[in-house]
Amino acid sequence: MKDLTEKELNALISLLDDDDPEVKSHVQDKIISIGHNVIPILEKKWEDSFNPELQKEIEDLVHNLQFSQLKERLYDWVNTPDQDLLTGLWIVNTYQYPDLEFDKLNTDMHQIYFDVWTAFKNNLLPHEQIRIINSVLFNSLRFSANTKNFHSPGNSMLSNVLDTKKGNPISLCTIYLLVAKKLGLPIYGVNLPNLFVLTYKSADVNFYINAFNKGLVFNKQDINNYLSHLKIEPRDVFFEPCSNKDIIVRTIRNLIVSFEKLGETEKINEIKELLKIVTE
Repeated sequence: MKDLTEKELNALISLLDDDDPEVKSHVQDKIISIGHNVIPILEKKWEDSFNPELQKEIEDLVHNLQFSQLKERLYDWVNTPDQDLLTGLWIVNTYQYPDLEFDKLNTDMHQIYFDVWTAFKNNLLPHEQIRIINSVLFNSLRFSANTKNFHSPGNSMLSNVLDTKKGNPISLCTIYLLVAKKLGLPIYGVNLPNLFVLTYKSADVNFYINAFNKGLVFNKQDINNYLSHLKIEPRDVFFEPCSNKDIIVRTIRNLIVSFEKLGETEKINEIKELLKIVTE
């Protein structure tokens, strides 16, 4: 830990409640420079303390260190060739749930895939495949649209959606998409204005799926009608598959809107930092 023993580190942390603002600032900078490995010691110090002010100082430091780690992970993800979707969603998820392990999400998603896979039969036609996925996800597992709390930040957190079985268009689509990809189906995300949907797109078959409406199947003309209703000119991006990075960008934008609705300025600014990493 940058040449500091645990005893020295504890002594350093104790200086966080020093009356001298300059000493306090120096100590904070020193602790942050050590990196996220110091978090367990800070958390132990928080548990042992009966000083509310010191506890608040430690909470802020832990958050700053966790947020710094999140940004590093997101930057690394952007620079990986495949930009794995589940990994990207997990990284965003750690903003609200910093202790969440990737393996936990991966295991939960694999169980959903297994439930769908066991319902599949050989030589199914595309629409039959979708009917089975819809039946398992929306009837058996009871995933549904979170219409009551549409703007809740939890709707953009995959772990929360898996726990509550309620989500927004993009989170429900990502669950659907991750399962479909594992099944080897040609299903992709599609960025529509105000709505995220999926497309089944192979050499000879192309239709669309609305996971927010229990997997409703629709066609290109329905998208044209939707755009016409919104008075928006059709563009290729509204009909074609988008990338995993596009999905993460949209998830982060949704989070910004969620925190704007709650008036949480600090969180808005932090999420905008994440958006900058994935859009630059």
